[in-house]
Amino acid sequence: MALQRKAYDDFLKWKSAPDRRALLVTGARQVGKTYLIREFGRNEYEVFLEINFIETPKAREIFEGDLDADTLVANLTAFTKVPLVPGQTLVFFDEIQECPRARTAMKFLVEDGRFDYIESGSLLGVSYKEVPSYPVGYEQHLRMYPLTLREFFDAMGQNDQTLELVRERMRNREPIPTAIHERLLRAFSLYMVVGGMPAAVERFNETSDLSHVLAVQQDIVDLYRQDIAKYGDDRPHIKMIFDAKSARMERYASDFMWVADAGVGLTCYNVKAPELPLSLNTQHNLFKLFLCDVGLLSAQTSGDARFDLLQGNLAVSWGSMLENAIAQELTAHGFDLRYFDKAKYGEVDFVIEKGSKALPIEAKSGKDYEKHKALDNVMAVREWGIDSAIVFCRGNVREEGKVLYLPWYAVMFIEKERGPQKIDLAEFLG
Repeated sequence: MALQRKAYDDFLKWKSAPDRRALLVTGARQVGKTYLIREFGRNEYEVFLEINFIETPKAREIFEGDLDADTLVANLTAFTKVPLVPGQTLVFFDEIQECPRARTAMKFLVEDGRFDYIESGSLLGVSYKEVPSYPVGYEQHLRMYPLTLREFFDAMGQNDQTLELVRERMRNREPIPTAIHERLLRAFSLYMVVGGMPAAVERFNETSDLSHVLAVQQDIVDLYRQDIAKYGDDRPHIKMIFDAKSARMERYASDFMWVADAGVGLTCYNVKAPELPLSLNTQHNLFKLFLCDVGLLSAQTSGDARFDLLQGNLAVSWGSMLENAIAQELTAHGFDLRYFDKAKYGEVDFVIEKGSKALPIEAKSGKDYEKHKALDNVMAVREWGIDSAIVFCRGNVREEGKVLYLPWYAVMFIEKERGPQKIDLAEFLG
């Protein structure tokens, strides 16, 4: 079964834009960029032309001479021997980081307007390859992530009507029917182990064998290590951060950021106070680093731990795993990751901007999820004006005072508001 990805809809929006530019699709390796672009090109265009600069390094010669559009198109057709149809052709340059002059050429190809262009590459390469002249104003950027929780549930065959029922129950602060709630908790536990890398999800769908999934995940981790060796060989602490995640941030801050820039890590910055605008309260020298995919994180744990996760036995010690899953989902939905931590108050896992207020979020793995001292402390500070909070937990939907308790899987329904509005948790849930 083909995976349904939201990014496909983003591609369609880009194609329908009257002033479309070249589309630069980035993301960590193995998140499904190339596969989805191929599917889009073959479905939506009469002619789809793909050039991979790693597989076909000689293709770089297309861009060695003049970069005017007529010369480039002539070189392109001569090299590929594929006739291009104006208005009905998509040209896909994969591994674009291996041909920096191709990115420079986008300005002239976009101005020409006869054909559409998509570029793709790993964030590692795109970020660390020098480009003679960036095509500012001629590229639209799209970041792809591993499968969201909703995409994962779709891949697992969860009924759309059931999920919409769940959304409506949460909007109305009504408990989810027990049978549905328990089923979705199990599905979420499976997500914690399988994660959102398309190859891992597809392998599980094919085999239902988690040992096969683990093999796929370990291959991806090895790819990341190879990229670290390729692009970060002069920065020895990067591998330590990736493997052990134990380096001191104060000493190796630039290496942490290198991992984040590669799309492998997700940064969550500390805020001095949970007040809007959070961007002005952000302390960029203090942050937590999450892995881009919780499945890859679980792959680096012991077999017993993975079994416990699969059974939904998220002990307090596995709170970091749950926190990673929540961070991954918030990022995919367009939220900047921030947290609050001060000795006087304690640590709140996440703080996001919703409307005109800051919304604190806690991710609780244990059964004592109603105990959240730090959250209570923060909400008690009147000048911060926090009148709502969310605790993601194993329990059902329940509202108590200012705190809304939601099951772990509820994070899939989070939606980012467009423009400043007064916070409304019902709207927050979609």
